[in-house]
Parts: sequence; C-alpha cells; structure tokens
Amino acid sequence: MMAVSSGKEGKTGMDPGKYVRYTPEQVEALERLYHDCPKPSSMRRQQLIRECPILSNIEPKQIKVWFQNRRCREKQRKEASRLQAVNRKLTAMNKLLMEENDRLQKQVSQLVYENGYFRQQSRNAALTTPDTSCESVVTSGQHHLTAQRPPRDASPAGLMSIAEETLTEFLSKATGTAVEWVQMPGMKPGPDSIGIVAISHGCTGVAARACGLVGMEPTKVAEILKDRPSWFHDCRSVDVINVLPAGNSGTIELLYMQLYAPTTLAPARDFWLLRYTSVLEDGSLVVCERSLNSTQGGPSMPPVQPFVRAEMLPSGYLIRPCEGGGSIMHIVDHMDLEPWSVPEVLRPLYESSMVLAQKTTMAALRHLRQIVHEVSQSTVTGWGRRPAALRALSQRLSRGFNEALNGFADDGWSMIGSDGTDDVTILVNSSPSRMMGLNLGFTNGFPSLSNAVLCAKASMLLQNVSPAMLLRFLREHRSEWADSNIDAYSAAAVRASPCTLPMSRIGCVGGQVILPLAHTLEHEEFLEVLKLENIGRSQDALMPRDLFLLQLCNGVDENAVGTCSELVFAPIDASFADDAPLLPSGFRIIPLDSVMESSSPNRTLDLASTLEIGSTGNRVSGNYSGNSTSTRSVMTIAFQFAFESHLQENVASMARQYIRNIISSVQRVALALSPSHLGSHGGLRSPPGTPEAITLARWICYSYRGHSGVELLKPTTEGSESLLKMLWHHSDAIVCCSLKAMPVFTFANQAGLDMLETTLVALQDITLEKIFDDQGRKTLCAEFPHIMQQGLACLQGGLCISSMGRPVSYESAVAWKVQNDEDEAHCICFMFVNWSFV
Repeated sequence: MMAVSSGKEGKTGMDPGKYVRYTPEQVEALERLYHDCPKPSSMRRQQLIRECPILSNIEPKQIKVWFQNRRCREKQRKEASRLQAVNRKLTAMNKLLMEENDRLQKQVSQLVYENGYFRQQSRNAALTTPDTSCESVVTSGQHHLTAQRPPRDASPAGLMSIAEETLTEFLSKATGTAVEWVQMPGMKPGPDSIGIVAISHGCTGVAARACGLVGMEPTKVAEILKDRPSWFHDCRSVDVINVLPAGNSGTIELLYMQLYAPTTLAPARDFWLLRYTSVLEDGSLVVCERSLNSTQGGPSMPPVQPFVRAEMLPSGYLIRPCEGGGSIMHIVDHMDLEPWSVPEVLRPLYESSMVLAQKTTMAALRHLRQIVHEVSQSTVTGWGRRPAALRALSQRLSRGFNEALNGFADDGWSMIGSDGTDDVTILVNSSPSRMMGLNLGFTNGFPSLSNAVLCAKASMLLQNVSPAMLLRFLREHRSEWADSNIDAYSAAAVRASPCTLPMSRIGCVGGQVILPLAHTLEHEEFLEVLKLENIGRSQDALMPRDLFLLQLCNGVDENAVGTCSELVFAPIDASFADDAPLLPSGFRIIPLDSVMESSSPNRTLDLASTLEIGSTGNRVSGNYSGNSTSTRSVMTIAFQFAFESHLQENVASMARQYIRNIISSVQRVALALSPSHLGSHGGLRSPPGTPEAITLARWICYSYRGHSGVELLKPTTEGSESLLKMLWHHSDAIVCCSLKAMPVFTFANQAGLDMLETTLVALQDITLEKIFDDQGRKTLCAEFPHIMQQGLACLQGGLCISSMGRPVSYESAVAWKVQNDEDEAHCICFMFVNWSFV
C-alpha cells in the first residue's frame, strides 16, 4: 500500500513526486491508530513514531498525508454505500409505483367496462327486463361470496379449502381490483414516505391498504407482524388455539383475538380467525387471515362476554423480497366492526376506513420502520436504555391505560355502586399484582401500604375544539387541571385516609419540566419524563419534593386524519427501574368530525350537556374553509389510584370528585380554545378580535411611534381591526406584560406565542422574570427605569426561556411603555427580533 505526498506538502519543501511505500506492519500500526483516533494531532503522530519503531523512517508530515488519504477513502466508502442504498430504495419504490400504476389502470378499465355495461342496461330498462344472470360478468370485492360456498367441515381438508380461498381473495385485494381503493387523504407516496396508503370506497365494512418498503427480511417481517399485541396498541391478546401444517412449508392457525374498546361508551371487540401462512411460487411470503363462522363451515367459537364478535374479511400481508435486501410490503385490513353495537354518535369511528388505516394499517408499517431504524442506530439513548427498552415502556403505559379504561372482569376489576349520578364510573381491582404482575410497594419517599387499585373513568363529548390543540394544552399546563396533592399521593401509592386526601389545591407547585426520552421515527409519539417541582402538603411537616411522571403523548399533529390524541402518564420513582410498577392514567381524545359526513351540533353525551358553546365555529386544523361547521370529539378520562382496601369508600369519593373537577377544568379550557376565541386561517390562529384586543393593538403601535419616531407597522386606512391583524402576524415576537410588582404576560402575537410555546389562555400564567436568563434579568433591571422614564429602550441580543424550558436566542429586543388614550402607562411591550430555538 502506498501513500502519495500531496501538493500542499510539496510547497513546504518536500518532493511532491516522492512516493512512500509502507510495509504491511506499518499499515497495520497506522490502521490501529486510525480506529482509535481518525484525526490525530501532531503530538499524537509524533508519539506514534516513538512508540512504533517500524515507523521511524516515515516523516510526521507523510503520516499526516496518510491519515488525510485514509479519511478521504473512508468518506468516499460511506458515501458510496449510502448512494447504493438510496439507489436500491429508489429502484424498489419505482417498481412498486409501476405496479400500483398497472393496478390503477386495471381498475380504470374495469370501471369503464362497468359504466358501459350499466349504461346499456339503463337504455334497455324501458324496453326489456334486465337479465340478472349477466350481473355475474361484473365482479366486485364488495360482495360476499360466502353464501354460494359449498358446506365444509372443520377437518384439515375443510380448513385448507378455507385457507386457499382466503389467500385468493386477499391477493385480489392486495394487487388487484377486488376493492375500489382511493388514496388516503393527506398521504403522498415517495421514497421517504411511509408508503402508498389507500382506503376503500363503497365496500362492505371498512378496508385499508398500504404498500411500502421495509429494510428487513420477509421472514423477520412476518414474525413481527404476527405478534400483533407488540405493535397494535388496541390489541389485548392473540391466542393460538391450534396449528396445522399446510403445503409449501405453510401453516394454518386458529386464533382468538381480543381488541380493547377505545372509550367507555362502546364494548370491546373479539375475533375468531383462521390465519394461513404460505410461500408463493415467486418466493413471496403471505400471511392472510379471515374470520371463521358458521357461514364458512369451519369450527366456531361461542360469544365471549363482554365482547362483541366482529368479522375480519380476507386480510393480511404480502411480503416480497427486494433485490439488495429488504422487503416490499402489501398490507390489507378489511373488517366489519359491527357499528350497530355502539351509540349512534360513535358509529363513524367504526364505519371509517381512515380510522382503520391510521390505527392498524399504517401502524404496522411505522412499527417495522421504527425497528429497522433502531437496529441501524447503535447509540444508546436516554437513561442508558436502548430504544427497544423505551419502546417497551411506551407499550406498558398504553396497555395499562387500556386495561384500566376497559376494566375486564378476568383482570380482577369489579364495578362499585354510584353516588346517585352516573357521570363517573368507579372500578376496583383487589388483586393488582395479578393485573400488573408486579408489587405496588414503590414509595417515592412516602410510606405506602397499598394493596388495591381504583379506577375512575368518564367520557364526554367536546365541540368546537381541536383535539391536538387541547392535548397540547393539557400536556404543557398541568396545573390548570391537576391537583398537586393528589399527584403526590398517587406517586406514593396513595396511602388514603379522610384527613390525607385534600379536596382542594392547597399544596405548592413550583413548576413542571419535560425531559424528553425518545420519540418515534415520524414524531407521532413521544415518551418523556415529567418533573413536577416542589410538590408538597401544607398540613404536613414533610418538606416539598419533586415528583416524576413517565408520560406518553401522541396525536399532536392537527393535520393527521383519523387519528386520536392521547396523554398517558404514571408516577415513577426518581430511581426508576425497568421492573417498577406503573399505574397509567390520562386522556384520550378521538376526533369525530374528520370521519363524519355530517354533524349534529346539538347532540351531546354524558357530561357534555353542560358544555355551553356555540353551535358553529371554524375548524381549527387543516385548510381554512369559509363554511362554519361544528367540530366534535369524544374525550375519555381514566385515572388510577392505589390505596389500602379498607379505605375504599373514602378513595372512591375522592376519585369521583377529582374526575368531576378535571372535567370542569377541561370544559373551561376547551371553551377558551374554541374557534370563537382562537380561529384558524391557513393553519394559523386568527387574532382575538375583541374590542379590548383591537384597542390594545392601537395603543401598542401609537406608543411605539411616539417613543421611537418610526412606525411599527405600515400605516393602513382599513381601521383598527386591520392593525390588529398585521400585529398578530408580525414576524417578530411581540409580547405585553403588566406593570404589577410581579409582571405577568397579558398579550402576545402569533410569533410571541410560538416563541413562548404557550397559548393565549395560559399566557397569563407566565411571569416576565421566568423567560429571561440571569444576564437578561440583570439587563432588564438596569433598563426598566429608563423604559418608564424615556418610554423606550433597546436591548442587546441574548437568550430567553420558553414555557417548555427551551432556550430561545434573539438578535435584539426593543421594550417600550404602552400608554392608553389618557397617556397613562398601561403595560410594557417587548419585541424580540429574529428569534429562534437554540
């Protein structure tokens, strides 16, 4: 191996044409150092020469050139490898898109044929009776063929017949035109997207289809997808009842599957399934499923209480090996979820293919992509845990919340009587160790003798509020709805007694800090630790202490169609261990407006009848629409409390009141966040068009001009409302604070809210001193008298802190005194120029 002196070295006196030939021993020594330190310093290279006599005939500058060449080769190798991977991915995606194009062309041809056929039928309708025998010419996946199937038994031959029929029908949906597929709204295929996602149009039940690339071998993909509880959060269990061998190394499995109910207003679902795994002639791996019932002639399973038996029509996974590694995925989910069994207002959730696509079909692809990403990332993430361990924590949180929300009797849950009002349901589990498989003896610094768990839950209908916006508020401003004392006692496994469970907020809360742990590849789910500072009990001698919650948050994207928003949390010890018990509580908000064809603004559920909001309002998410419509969503609340079993009555009374207080707080927040207060235009909130806001905008602009001699905004003749709109959409962050001894913020424009990471509702909870660092506070204290006397001051650039604890840098800031029409000081206004998150 040789290294060539560079031209740069030649300029220092070395012969640019001189070649240095290294021996294998010298190369080995240099490679060892390169792996330890790819870019050694001059002293380290000289040390290498001293430590390795075999390099004594090599000059340090020549060794420097060798390392330069070695780094260049490494960079070229990595870039070549990356480009090859991208090329393979693009080739596979191109193949997938071409196949999808062929399928769409076939679908178009079939639709044209059907259109011509029905036109001909309509022309002949007035002259002759239509020949119904010809209808068999037009085939469609929307019709059940089960009524024409010959009777079969539960023998291996009968099950094999059902399996082959399932395979044929599944492949016709996955690659053919058996179902009329339309593109999922908002989903655009591309090399970096999740894939090609489509939903059904006009077929029986609900159906979704997805095609995508996965960097994993087909057998591994099938193994992961078969383990449905590991990736499908709504799946409670999948029990394999029997396994039979089939041809081509295939298997036939009889399965019993249970799904959680998403709210307290609907029963859970279960399925009795046949799953067929086989390998096709082209090497593709197929896993397909369908429900078994008396119609198919296969073995049946009697209904299981309290589940409603749903039907899975032929569905599954077509996994094709991809050149260069990886797999091309075709996923089909087709179900009849028996919407008749739920209240009418919830039926769109069970009749929407978009919901099925988000919760099931896309979840499978996202899970596979997440695992591939984790395997490729060898670095260790927060707390020294690998991504798989963090993913397991999020699954435990989600599963624990679903278990509490559903309260199945076989998990030990039993309902206790109400207090005369049925708005809150109380369940008790006297054997939580059986439910959780763990001991509840964690204390977080408090004594605990808990041996039972109580769950209080309720559902309500919300109108005119964005689920994603409401969830973000609940996450960022816990003090608006939570009782710090009950948080503290929950963290201590709630040692309950009448004198230690306060009904009012008498504890002290110093604030909350969100510590990120992990997030999924597409940022649709976040796992974090919430630190509540200085939680204490004023009637105790105990000193205030910090409380830690493990928190799972998803569904914060307002543009995602058919997805729900969740905030689930559980108290943990400061020295949190992998086997620590979790008692998850939280909120689930399921949007109804995105899946409903029409809405009835006057329809209410449970506690929502007391929600006084207007019947109309602009949508908070998506594109602006001139039509005023009512957006609706169902919120489900479930909170768990550990307690001593002999204090059940006291804890139940506390829990009922606590949930009612939370409901009242949520209704108040939802009203404040409704479009009548915060509208939408192009995805941005509209300015609060109240007379007070319009007047304040005028005062801000006139005071700035009076103190500085220049216009803050371009003069307009359209009136004060236009002035407010211009101020609201100003690119720099503009915030106003009061003139009290402890100044708090009273107004901010859109950029100001974004910088502070808050809302207009929560803005008044933020004090001026909280957003500045130490240097900023010193500068502000020095300039504040000048602002009050002279009316205006220019501040140098620096850092401030958002309400979420994130540092924000700004190039400069201007502060001026805002005066009212009587020239009296009304507030102080700050404008942060060219701000950005650090």
